[in-house]
Amino acid sequence: MPPVACLGIFPTYPLLSPFRLWHNSDMRWILAIIVMILGLALGLGYGWVVDPVKFSDTTPASLRSDYRTDYVLMVAETYHARHDSEFARRQLALLGSRSPAEICGQAVEEARRAGYSPNDLDLLEELLRALQPYVPTPTAGESAP
Repeated sequence: MPPVACLGIFPTYPLLSPFRLWHNSDMRWILAIIVMILGLALGLGYGWVVDPVKFSDTTPASLRSDYRTDYVLMVAETYHARHDSEFARRQLALLGSRSPAEICGQAVEEARRAGYSPNDLDLLEELLRALQPYVPTPTAGESAP
């Protein structure tokens, strides 16, 4: 005859002893912590060893148009603080082969469509004015080109 149930829940068969341990509340917490640590270790191992993120060097020219506008806004904020138009030209040259004034003009249009704040629009327009090519006005006695 098999032994009687242990504590009235499970019989005392050796194969059922893990189930008896599960009903111990301390064992539940220990098992839950072990499973969380194992899951964390497996996740980190997969992310770092099996399939890690591959980074590639890119330039700002590969940005989407909304991020390009944000980049030009950051250049405009730097220009506003430093008033260095050559630095701004160099930074905007990273966005492509067009002139810095064209890049800034496109950013102003995109910022208006996207609903940028008036302060941000003012900064972009200030940079656009600074990047406009200088054309001297003819004085008396000179002819216009």
